[in-house]
Amino acid sequence: MIRHGEEVEMSSEEASAGQKRHIVRYVLMISLALIVIAFAIIVFTGSANAPDNPAPDPQESVSDPVEAPEGQAPLPNPNP
Repeated sequence: MIRHGEEVEMSSEEASAGQKRHIVRYVLMISLALIVIAFAIIVFTGSANAPDNPAPDPQESVSDPVEAPEGQAPLPNPNP
């Protein structure tokens, strides 16, 4: 610390009252790596436990005809 009258001049280490460590950088990198690993585990175990999705049956996809509200013309049939 150097004094010039009323002014005080300090190095950045003195002003921060200690050493400059990069611990925050390491914590963030380790946290990010753990999140990526956890997400990968969740995705892979979820896809391994997911049921098989066979091709849809066309008979099951046919819906009931749509009825028109009162006072309106009937709606066209999308599946003639």
